Amino acid sequence: MSLTTLLHMSSILWFVGDLPANGHVRLRGVFSNCKLWIIWFRVLYCFVFASLLILRFFALDRVFNQNKSFSNKTSVISLAVVVIFNIAYCLSGQLVADEKTVYGMPSLEVCDSTMGYRVACVILQWTLWVGVAVLIYRLRNIQTSFNEYRESLAIFVVAIILLTETTVTNVVFRNYPLQLVNRLEKTAMDVLASNIMIWLIVAHPVYMCLFHRRRYETMWLEKLTREGHKAAYDVSSGHLGHTTSYAKMDESAFNHTQLNFGSADAMASAYYGGRHPYYEGDTMVLDPVLRENMMFQNPDTLPIALRNNLHIHRPVLNTPSMFATGFAEPQTDGRRVI
Repeated sequence: MSLTTLLHMSSILWFVGDLPANGHVRLRGVFSNCKLWIIWFRVLYCFVFASLLILRFFALDRVFNQNKSFSNKTSVISLAVVVIFNIAYCLSGQLVADEKTVYGMPSLEVCDSTMGYRVACVILQWTLWVGVAVLIYRLRNIQTSFNEYRESLAIFVVAIILLTETTVTNVVFRNYPLQLVNRLEKTAMDVLASNIMIWLIVAHPVYMCLFHRRRYETMWLEKLTREGHKAAYDVSSGHLGHTTSYAKMDESAFNHTQLNFGSADAMASAYYGGRHPYYEGDTMVLDPVLRENMMFQNPDTLPIALRNNLHIHRPVLNTPSMFATGFAEPQTDGRRVI
């Protein structure tokens, strides 16, 4: 599961925790457990969101600045550290008495938290984002193929705006869950900021893949080649341009024909330097055994795909009768024209 998917899931669960924490639901039934919703949803997934961004930037820093691999083992260990850290913080809040952390006010049917717990959460959030800032600064000069410096700066700016709003809301507006405008504003800020940060990462790649896939793939592969990643990503060059076994082949050369090459043919074409292994000049090379077989002495008895006396012209599009006349008379050189 990718880090971007985990970011999406964290933002959704963060929003779920916002509903009871910001006073949008009454403390009835399942929502009466304030510690569950505030600590294990609102606080936990707010921290997980920032931690996943740290992990994402750390992976780039490890590869490009530290010149070390970010293998499956490293990624699992890093993710485990993130999980243990966040669970340990939330577990400590769960074990401390309610009157010192999070508690419910049955008379008002809302949840509340002490000023000390609020300050502790805000300080930890600022600490996490300082770590993000350090990593963004370290990544400012990595190779352009993987450089997201502008997107990262934009993410950091959005995060600082949200952190400032969160700090002011929790410290100045002590009873904001009881005020309709303030609680709506707080929830809207959390939802907008988390989604903006995610889409700053994925918006451009998603748009290009949906509407300019071939051009975007070509640009990406050319950039990998220029920056010395050709071997690492198995990028090869042929008459169709750059391609790689990690990406779908650029089929723009076939846009104006009725030829339909399968993925196996396309990959074979790229692998053999742009030439099919059975293609030689204008004819198909037949196995010598077939040539010696009497039933194939007459080329007209062969299937069309195996004949070597045919010259296939590119069909003219939008011409319903283009195959109506069948085969033309044999040409002077013995070939038939389709």
